Amino acid sequence: MNEELASTVGKAAREARSRLGLTQADVAERVGIAMDVYSRMERGRVLPSVTTLRRLCQVLGIDANVLLGLGEPPPREVAPAVVPRAEDPPGLRRLVRVLRALGPGELRSVTQVVQGALGLLRR
Repeated sequence: MNEELASTVGKAAREARSRLGLTQADVAERVGIAMDVYSRMERGRVLPSVTTLRRLCQVLGIDANVLLGLGEPPPREVAPAVVPRAEDPPGLRRLVRVLRALGPGELRSVTQVVQGALGLLRR
């Protein structure tokens, strides 16, 4: 493995993720890889496959040349094309990830528990 390239990819991915206000778990989920794999990628411990590199570029909105250290990232002062909206708290994002992984029966059970708990809180 080319350690210099792995470090370059990791640094560029981390900077792009930070600019977007995403967590490592957010990016890993959107790219379709395990969070620990994405974490190692950001730390320069592993290089992504070509398929993963492509998805990473799409998710982070970054040119592959920039991710590979062949181009310059856009200046920070350039306004994003989409106006950022308020981020959900990390706890809520984690909860949504867990809920998305549930099967239909499990989701119904969790929904019933939550509705019951909310009913108790409203009393």
